Amino acid sequence: MWEAYGLENEDLLWASIPFMGGISGHQQAPCGVVSSSVVCLSFRHRCSLQDKEKAKKSRNRIRANASELVQAFEKKFGTIVCRDLVGLDFSNPLEYRRFTEAASWREKCTSAIEFGIDMLYALEKK
Repeated sequence: MWEAYGLENEDLLWASIPFMGGISGHQQAPCGVVSSSVVCLSFRHRCSLQDKEKAKKSRNRIRANASELVQAFEKKFGTIVCRDLVGLDFSNPLEYRRFTEAASWREKCTSAIEFGIDMLYALEKK
């Protein structure tokens, strides 16, 4: 998605690393897809703060798009909370290892990632 927005900067990818497993495995937090997607929206609609009116419109658009994305995610998956989505407690190293070794993340997390990307494209078309 970052390429589509002309934000080809590896720093953006690194900035999303802490969102894996909620926020660094603290799964009471939102799914990393939700967090990363709303950050992506913010970068996409950023503008100079010098133009106060344009900045206000951009902030309002970011907030509205983020709200729509969160609501759509929750409607599709039933929650935005990481632990509830994967059904495991990552603070338990055995459960986390079981999750990664069983490749459960491929089916659970991949569908969330795909949904997040699709939502970003849909919001861009609006």
